[in-house]
Amino acid sequence: MILIGIALGLLLGLLVRGSLSGFLANLADVRLRGVPLLLAGVIVRFGTEGAINRGFAPAEALRLPLFSLGFALLLFGLWLNRRQPGILLGFVGILSNATAIAVNGGHMPIWEPALTAAGFTLADVPSTFHVVLPPPIDASFLLHAGPIADVIPIPFSPIRNVASVGDLFLSGGFAFFLFATAVRRYVEPEELAVAGAADLGQPAAGEGLAEEGIGWTRPWSTGLASGLAQASSLDRPLVLGSAAAGMAGPSSVPVLRRAPTPTPGVAIRLARRAREHPYVRLALNGSFSALWVGQLISLFGDRANQIAVVFLVLRATGSPVAVALVFVAATIPNLLLGPLAGTFVDRWSHQETMVVSDLLRGAAVLLIPVMAFGGNLLLVYPLLFLVTTISLFFRPARTAILPRIVSEGDLLTANSAMWIGETLADVVGYPLAGLFVAFLGPALPLAFWFDSATYVASAVLIASMVVPPLVRRGGAEGEPRREGIRRELVAGWRFLRHETVLLTNTLQGAAGQFAAGGLTALTAVYAESVISRGSVTPEATYAFLETSIGVGNLVGGFMIGLVGAHLAKGRVVAFGYILFGVCVALLAVAGALPLALGLFLGSGFANMVYIIPSQTLFQERTPPDLIGRVVGLRFSLVFGAMTLAMAISGLLASVLGVEPVLAAFGLLAVAAGLGGLLVPAVRAA
Repeated sequence: MILIGIALGLLLGLLVRGSLSGFLANLADVRLRGVPLLLAGVIVRFGTEGAINRGFAPAEALRLPLFSLGFALLLFGLWLNRRQPGILLGFVGILSNATAIAVNGGHMPIWEPALTAAGFTLADVPSTFHVVLPPPIDASFLLHAGPIADVIPIPFSPIRNVASVGDLFLSGGFAFFLFATAVRRYVEPEELAVAGAADLGQPAAGEGLAEEGIGWTRPWSTGLASGLAQASSLDRPLVLGSAAAGMAGPSSVPVLRRAPTPTPGVAIRLARRAREHPYVRLALNGSFSALWVGQLISLFGDRANQIAVVFLVLRATGSPVAVALVFVAATIPNLLLGPLAGTFVDRWSHQETMVVSDLLRGAAVLLIPVMAFGGNLLLVYPLLFLVTTISLFFRPARTAILPRIVSEGDLLTANSAMWIGETLADVVGYPLAGLFVAFLGPALPLAFWFDSATYVASAVLIASMVVPPLVRRGGAEGEPRREGIRRELVAGWRFLRHETVLLTNTLQGAAGQFAAGGLTALTAVYAESVISRGSVTPEATYAFLETSIGVGNLVGGFMIGLVGAHLAKGRVVAFGYILFGVCVALLAVAGALPLALGLFLGSGFANMVYIIPSQTLFQERTPPDLIGRVVGLRFSLVFGAMTLAMAISGLLASVLGVEPVLAAFGLLAVAAGLGGLLVPAVRAA
């Protein structure tokens, strides 16, 4: 897995950099701290394993202390370099593997079913480093750290292997580090005086930085506007009690890049344009990268969780209503608690709110299999309600923090990148999750434990972000003006009510998302009872349909990120709802799986067309100290409509059938899009 990450990072870096020599020059500029610690850690870690394999008795006797020492050196060395992009992700991966090895007395556990699924036998595990875990998912499996052991089968040659969650994090960290190295040049703090640190990347007076054919431009350390970047450099907020840096570097350490010398070569010009691309700028923004990667990790776990819950309930009850109630339980808190959660988010630290929310969601997800497989299936619904309730605090905090860590010009692209991350989880995660759930069989608890581990990893990465302090209206810097909860909530509603564009967008979204709620709740039933599948199982069909939505989301999100800034957002939103409604309505007459896949793809594309500009409008037009409440109110209305649709779609489908319900819901989305075009302020937004 590590070699795959290295190869992927090198490939992406070379594609962007344009030449091997340029990549190597950038790599030579990287200043790693604590290199002796890292080398010592590698030597102790792999030297111990080699000595044990050769039958060296003292190494076997001191197995656990030696492995612990090796991992401690590696973790400390990585923590010293946490400013480098990708290093914190590698830190999480090594910490995960080290925990599993420590719990098992110096052995890395490998799950026997995963070993078999990858095409291996017990005879293929000669190393004394591993210990095999038996198939049952029971208390022993948990006590041996099974969820973070080698449990992920990779049955494809020539990379056939069994990996752990930590291996995935470590590989991703290597890939991101090498990619970022290809497109940026690092400058150490002691060099900042020469590089003009006081002026954030501009040459200091009297210092001739310009070389022949080389110019220096502003840093890409945070992606913030210059004023915010300076403020964050002078007054960085605490990260869980310390002023620790982020994954890719704090704003107080500017990063300079060389302006490439113009050349006539087409490849070089294309590579230069790639490095100037807004998506690449965002990749080099340390705080945004931490947020994006953390979200991507937790979303992969959510996909396995979702498929496991849906088919657990469907097989246990055989009822479309019971399946629809899964989604109702997971969305109804938006209607009841959304505005209240947004009000508290405006009072609290956005970053700390996200970290605590991730940790609480991870704990709640762990309880789902305990209840479901303990004969208390009905208790799954309140647990899903609890997970969503916690998420209500996470979502407004994420929306509010994004404009603080990226520049205004990159905001729409940043929103697009966040949704692209989610759709990547759809495109890759749903097929893998479908196979994973089918592979687990009766061992479904592992899907929930995996999701819980990803929440913890997300919390670690978000905690690493460097976020500038928020200046609130009517109070001291960083200190909110304390009012009653009711007054603060009313203030948010008054702003939304008098903001024509945002109010219209909210009402339009409530009507349009009604169709999305019905489609979400009925997809599993549609896959099982409507589509002509041939030999494809309902589980696989469901995963394929969700994957098609993800592919559409990916294409739509990428396109909006490229061209959306040049279009009127209000009109784009209206077009998105119209296209989405047409695709949903046509599902009623699709019949065959290929056509249904195409329509789901179109609905995913349309979904990004109306979601990303809508979110950007709220971020651009709402004051920072009100955004939590305003977004919470929007969530309440929009997701309330989705919840209502989910609740009645199952009942209507039981009486009328799935096809007429989808047709009606699709036409409602078309009406929502057309209605938005009737408001002049929306057309001009």
